[in-house]
Amino acid sequence: MDYFAGLDASLETVNVCIVNGDGSVVLEQKVGAEPQAIVALLKQFGRPLKRVGLEAGPTSSWLFTELRAAGFPALCLECRHVKAGLSAMRNKTDRDDARGIAHLVRLGWFRVVHVKSEEAQQIRILLVNRNLLLCELQDIENSVRGSLKVFGLRLGQVTKRSFEARVIELVEGRANIAAITKPLLRVRRVLLDEFCRLDCQ
Repeated sequence: MDYFAGLDASLETVNVCIVNGDGSVVLEQKVGAEPQAIVALLKQFGRPLKRVGLEAGPTSSWLFTELRAAGFPALCLECRHVKAGLSAMRNKTDRDDARGIAHLVRLGWFRVVHVKSEEAQQIRILLVNRNLLLCELQDIENSVRGSLKVFGLRLGQVTKRSFEARVIELVEGRANIAAITKPLLRVRRVLLDEFCRLDCQ
């Protein structure tokens, strides 16, 4: 007899449903949203699983990787296909979603999503965070430029490294303008240092 598992994961809990080849539910349980808890439950079930399906989401790549490492045939399912497959269900609960996912993987009505390797995920997050710091830097620099223009002070052409020195030069002798500009420069300095660290990585 073949067995199929469906997982409906949230940030706190995971609803697990296991069905057999005839579609009968043989296990339903809620566990913590930790790979160890899911693996322990599936091992406790004690029978080999043909497929373990989970919908693509914020924690799915982590759960997928850990389930695969534990030897389970995990599949990450495309969200739109899962949504379409579950649309006929009357009650929309996490428990029913897990049951629906189990039936989808039993019947083969799903599309698999490629899960990136941990190394690829790290590179992606590095690039996202680097870009975030760069955007924040640009926002602060644009704000400083705009503020100084109000008082007829123009920075002109500056580099990332010469920006702060040029601003300090322009506000010298104008205490009020310096008082509202220098806090942004201090924040910018921290952002620039951290951006350079990420950029080196």
